[in-house]
Amino acid sequence: MEIVPFSVDIPQPDLDDLRDRLTRTRWPDELPGVGWDYGVARSHLRDLVAYWIDGYDWRFHEARLNRVPQFTTAIDGQTVHFLHARSPEPDALPLIITHGWPSTVCDFLDIIGPLTDPRSHDADPADAFHVVAPSVPGFAFSGPTREKGWGSNRVARTWAELMRRLGYARYGAQGGDFGSIVSPELGRVAPDAVIGVHVNALVNASAPAGPDELDLLSDAEREQARANRAWWQARSGYATQMATRPQTVAYALNDSPAGQLAWNLEWFVDHDPTRTRQPLADRDAVLTNVTALWLTSTAGSAARMYRELTADGWGRPAPSGVPTGVAKFLGDRAIRRLAELSNTVTHWSEFDTGGHFASLQAPDLLVTDIRAFFRSLR
Repeated sequence: MEIVPFSVDIPQPDLDDLRDRLTRTRWPDELPGVGWDYGVARSHLRDLVAYWIDGYDWRFHEARLNRVPQFTTAIDGQTVHFLHARSPEPDALPLIITHGWPSTVCDFLDIIGPLTDPRSHDADPADAFHVVAPSVPGFAFSGPTREKGWGSNRVARTWAELMRRLGYARYGAQGGDFGSIVSPELGRVAPDAVIGVHVNALVNASAPAGPDELDLLSDAEREQARANRAWWQARSGYATQMATRPQTVAYALNDSPAGQLAWNLEWFVDHDPTRTRQPLADRDAVLTNVTALWLTSTAGSAARMYRELTADGWGRPAPSGVPTGVAKFLGDRAIRRLAELSNTVTHWSEFDTGGHFASLQAPDLLVTDIRAFFRSLR
């Protein structure tokens, strides 16, 4: 039950070891002219590794993270690390936000200020939130998971207990990617406490699960679903590996920082709707996530999340009845008719910019949509 203050303080020898390993990267060959068609382009990765060695400053980002109050607690046998930024507004609404893979809570550093203190960001103070941002078990400062079973339902139950310990009896939930699965599940686990769920990067509403669902779609939606399936088929190798044999890839991820960067970078790059094959987020943001996983030796543990999700099943759970808002950014592939099979969708926004990692790519739009959704639910 104890909640313990926490700050990030990576020992310098760990940073020295990371730099040494990067300088000794054993580079593979590459077929001429393939670019990104066979995976992450070697020239691009070499440039990013060179920047990681000589340009990226972990201490700067560590200090930035430590400006947000952090804590740890033990729930269901697992260490849970979380950011807890309380608003100066007395009537602020508690909001728990959940990251996905290969992200960490570092993704939220640009949105915490506007969410907690809208008055200081030229917005209505009535839209303020107390923000709780936990590290998903197995990721970074929540440490590796120690047993099987940490799928979306168990994480959601853990979040419900965390909010209870913090004294929040009524709150909202938000999440993207894996968080877009956990946050609606939290609404099912604690429907009397969760007043609303807002998601972006909704990952389980892009294609029908069978003929019955296909029959629900319009011709345009069927075409979108076919395109979504083709897109996923061309990019799902990483997910298949992690959903079936995560331990095998964990040895490589935990031994080679350049290899871990490539493994994580592919997801950032493959979500580029402009097809320029550039990381969708600032390179410092990408490297902060990768470095946090490397320094905590949790890249392999984070990969297990896909196996746990597969064990949970990717079906369509019944809607909780909790009002749900969906923000669909450029490159996201959610189909509203499919989203409504598992969610009580009361708010749907579409944007022609941003992307899968909205808190990094379009933080202002994401914050505005979160505020708009919860405004009528307070």
